[in-house]
Amino acid sequence: MNKRQRTLLIESVTIIVITAFAVLAMINLKDWVNRSEAMRAMEQLGQVVLQHRKEKGSVPSEDYIRSIKESLEGHVRIPNLRYRARWIDLESTPDEILAYSKKRYRASLLNDGYVVLRLDGRVEWMGEGGFRKLLSQQRRKSPEELQMLQE
Repeated sequence: MNKRQRTLLIESVTIIVITAFAVLAMINLKDWVNRSEAMRAMEQLGQVVLQHRKEKGSVPSEDYIRSIKESLEGHVRIPNLRYRARWIDLESTPDEILAYSKKRYRASLLNDGYVVLRLDGRVEWMGEGGFRKLLSQQRRKSPEELQMLQE
């Protein structure tokens, strides 16, 4: 192999490696932005829930949350929202999970997990294992909730 061929090969491999790195970086950036948007949407939803609780003394209905979610959708993303108001009662603690949304990342360095809204308005990111453990501790022995979790 002569010097010109070697230089061409090195330059080609360098361009391919840089392009692959850039593509992976963009995928991870997109996933990070989507997760940030979901967290922001859940925070906005939490503010609406806290305002409703302050005014009415209870958490809003699923229909109310669905209408609020649709109004938020134009600005931020919050897919697959699961709302647990049916299982919230007077005995529920402030750190009870009120709503959650699963986020999956297939070609990313980010791990799959859940954006979680607590009854006191806190929003956090939880890995799958921690989320399932916490939810299983909090869920009531209701067949509907067990079925909802399996879906």
